[in-house]
Formats: sequence, structure tokens, C-alpha cells
Amino acid sequence: MKLIALVLLLAAPAAAFLPDLLEKLWPEQQGGVFDGVARIPYLDLLNDNSYIDPFLLQSMKVFGYFYVVDVPEYSAAVEQDYMKNFYDLDEDVKDELAIRRHNPANKNAYRGYCPGLDDVENTLQYKNLYNIGPHEARAASFESDDILQKLRYDCQEPNVWPETGNCTFDKGFKETFQAGFEIRRNIGRAFIRSIARAMEYPNLPALFAEDEFSAMGLRKYPIRRKINSNMYSDFDGTLLRELEHIDSTVTVLSTFNNGGLEVLYKNQYRAVPVTGENSFIVNIGKLVDDLIDNKVPSVRHRVAEVDFDRYSITYFLGPQFDADISRSMTNKLTDAGEKYTIFGEWIKDYLGAIELFYY
Repeated sequence: MKLIALVLLLAAPAAAFLPDLLEKLWPEQQGGVFDGVARIPYLDLLNDNSYIDPFLLQSMKVFGYFYVVDVPEYSAAVEQDYMKNFYDLDEDVKDELAIRRHNPANKNAYRGYCPGLDDVENTLQYKNLYNIGPHEARAASFESDDILQKLRYDCQEPNVWPETGNCTFDKGFKETFQAGFEIRRNIGRAFIRSIARAMEYPNLPALFAEDEFSAMGLRKYPIRRKINSNMYSDFDGTLLRELEHIDSTVTVLSTFNNGGLEVLYKNQYRAVPVTGENSFIVNIGKLVDDLIDNKVPSVRHRVAEVDFDRYSITYFLGPQFDADISRSMTNKLTDAGEKYTIFGEWIKDYLGAIELFYY
């Protein structure tokens, strides 16, 4: 990858700074299969520094993902500690925040706590999820016979936050994950701008101007007491905690120091280096892949079984409600376009199938 980087940069004005720049983008070369994955500094990405574009694009084309690093005033350890403390709360405290499928007294169908079920007979993927969105308040009640307009309103659910009686914890939890949501949203939008520049698709960012459906999930995969025979991979027989899949939109992922994530690379699943204390993994899903003419792969990935409680955070950035997803940037019919015109139509069926990112 450094050889490719050298070729990309030789004619650039920054060529005099090649050694520093290469070390900045690829600081550790240890002979691993994913050593060539680009590590893009957060501020360079957010500030639309165009030097990053070819490296980001090349990393996506070759590996299907890249890292965002050096995020100011961000601590993965603080996030994970708050997650552990939240999931250690009494069940009756967490139940106050549970979505209405689990607590009919609550109004939210999407934003809030979704407890997992350790039942090998009826449940494939045992995990707990706390879902956070972009809205802290919602408009007054809305009545309409238009299904899409009702969905637009319904999906703007306000977040719910713990009220444990411990003001220090409650305040810290809310502020930490509000800030974490904003960091991840910034990364997702800046990635779209970068890929638009690299591919010369100037109209792409307009599809993501709003993010009514973006979601951040605080995930805990508890140790499973029994093996579910349906969780063995059809691909290679590996026992899994998260089934093999590709995403749909833009994903910004934190694995902290928890292993288990694997991506399909050269027809073999390989372990992905963890994000650690100050980085994020970014990849795209099928819907976004189609919008950019399938020039960047939507990488297939999974989580292998581990013998510890595993924590991670996923953030998904999708197009805005009215975004036209029926045609790619070069006006080719997308797979979604066979049935849908706008993202709002697509999300209606998508949410009905998976209950807003609970996969």
C-alpha cells in the first residue's frame, strides 16, 4: 500500500513531505494482512483536506474499510466504561428505557433499550442494544393518512436517557454519548464528501443533507451459556456471535479492544484489528454501494464467538427521507430502484423487517 501511496503522491505538491505523510497514514507496518488499510486523521477528514481522498478510496476498494484516527477529546475507554455501568444497572431501571415491544408503557418503538434473550431455541443473535438517534425532542402529535408522512414523524423519536438517581452518572452518560453521536455523524458525512470528490460525484452529499434515520447502537454481547447450532457459519463452519452480512448504509464502528470482528478478504474471513482507544472503522453497505455505481465494495463481515462479554458501538448514516435512491450517480437503475424511488419508501420496509437496526 505504501508503494501505491508513493505513486499517488509523487506528482503532488506535498511530495516533499512524503516520509511524514506516509508515516501519518500507515504508522505501523507489522506484516499483517490489513497493514495497508488507510488511517485517516479525523481533522483532515472533517476539514475536507483533499490529500486524503485517493488513500481513502484506495483503502475502500482494496479492503472495504478504513480507519479514522486521532480524534480530539475522544476516549473509547470512557465510552466503554459508561456502557458497562449502564448494562450493570438493575433490570427494572433499564426497563424504564425499554422500547415498547418490551415495555408497552413506552411510546418509542426504536430509540431506547432493547434487551437480548439468551434462548438458544428461539434466538439466534444474543445481544443487548441501546439505540440513540439524532432527536432530543419531537414535534406535537401528528395525524395523517399518508403512510410515508406518518413514518417521517414516527422515526423522529426523541432519545431517552437513564435516570438512576445518580446525577453524576446520568449527566456523564448523556453527555458522553451525545458527543459520541456527533463525532460519528461528522465522520459519516465527511466520508461522503471525500468519496464524492474522489469519484467526481458532486451530487452525492446532497442525498445525505439530513439524517432523520441515523442510529447509534450501544451493543453488549453477553457470554452465551449454550451453543446455538444455527450460529455456525455456512461459509467455513466457524461459531459466530453475529451472522455474516453486509450493511446497508454508511457504518462507523467502534470495537474498542474487543476482538471478534472478521471481514471477508480474498475469499477468507480474517480478523480485523481493533479500533482501540482513539479510532473508528468506516465501511459502506449495499444501498450506498449501488448509489456510487458499485465502485467500492460493501464488505461482508461477521463476529466470531468469543469467551467474554463483548462491547461495541455501531453508527449508521443513511440518506435523507426524500433522497432519490432509484438511480446511481451515473443514472443507472439501482437494485433498490426496482421497487422504490425515495429512501423513505425503502426505510419503511427495512424497519418493518428488522425493527430499526436490531440485527
